[in-house]
Amino acid sequence: MGSLRYLFADMNAFFASVEQQLQPELRGKPVGVVPVMAGTTCCIACSYEARKFGVRTGTAVHEAMRLCPGIQLTVARPSEYVKVHNRIIEVLESCAPVHTVCSIDEAACRLIGTECERDNAMTIAKRFKQRMRDQIGLYVRCSVGLAPNHFLAKVATEIEKPNGLVAIEQHQLPDALYGLELGDLPGIGRRMEVRLRAKGVNTVEQLCNLTMEQMAGIWQSVVGRIWWHWLRGYDLPEPKTQRCTVGHSHVLAPKYRNPDGARAVMVRLIHKAARRLRNMDYWAQEMWLNVKMEDRTRWVRRAGFHLCQDTQTFLEEFAKLWPTCPAHHMPKHVSMTLTKLVPPTSASPPLFEADQTRLRLAQTMDRIERRFGNQSVYFGSMAEALDSAPMRISFARIPDVELEE
Repeated sequence: MGSLRYLFADMNAFFASVEQQLQPELRGKPVGVVPVMAGTTCCIACSYEARKFGVRTGTAVHEAMRLCPGIQLTVARPSEYVKVHNRIIEVLESCAPVHTVCSIDEAACRLIGTECERDNAMTIAKRFKQRMRDQIGLYVRCSVGLAPNHFLAKVATEIEKPNGLVAIEQHQLPDALYGLELGDLPGIGRRMEVRLRAKGVNTVEQLCNLTMEQMAGIWQSVVGRIWWHWLRGYDLPEPKTQRCTVGHSHVLAPKYRNPDGARAVMVRLIHKAARRLRNMDYWAQEMWLNVKMEDRTRWVRRAGFHLCQDTQTFLEEFAKLWPTCPAHHMPKHVSMTLTKLVPPTSASPPLFEADQTRLRLAQTMDRIERRFGNQSVYFGSMAEALDSAPMRISFARIPDVELEE
């Protein structure tokens, strides 16, 4: 029986590559994908041609243009990325059953039986890459990893980019990982890397040589023990997580960089987040509001609730707090987050008639929008910003186009 139990597909520079596929004039050129066409924003994605000049995700537009004078900027089209994502999942499913859709640009398949043998696993991977070329296009490239567990299959995609195909077999572990940097391992971010280095762990080889107890001590949880097993090829499930927040943020277009414009956009963000919260059937106990000004100062406020799911209550709390936002500062970026979420299994429905009426109103508005389209009904306070805050995509979440456009 073979040891290659997982196939992991990682799209390379996904947003930028989709734009190159859809816009032939961008092919072979350095491309930066931006949320709005403004010099004060940053690249949310960039092509490999742009990366050669030092442009990265998060690079400010003015800096990207300095590093790469010929960079082609294009405004993000999230709905197109979701459509391509859905087609990719269909292509992957035609090659092997999809086990997990990890993000907008990542998915994993669980191989079974003789599929786990190296030759058969490689055949499946090559078939997927060929169908990607035939059905999605030459410019939407992906790296594919094969390994004994989900974690290592994802790691394998980091070894050869773009457009790679790498298999890590059980007998190669852990030596096959030694050429990687700590930051190449999913889950080791900047803070975790600092913690590891403080313990004298500077290389992946040193990490792999830690005992299970040492890793548990560094992670300060059972996650360290899970990592010890993952690095050795054991197929352990990922620790279960519970959603903690629902939120939206938006870089303001120039015409909204004033108090009235920022208020209208914030109202729209609250409307979208509240609708998502109800769609998930979660309840919020807190709402955080954040405005970043042109001069880099910030306005941050918090509102607390018992348990809330209706848009009207969120908007009323926002209306109480908004007058404290400095009107003499020019807003640049707004965000709102619903926190301290409670799942339906732990929440009791509202007891008071007024709260029940508000929730029924919100649910009725949801049904109207599902039938007649988004923004077919909305609160008047967001009328000024109907064309603002379009759908955005975080890599960890695939948005529902019907909910967010």
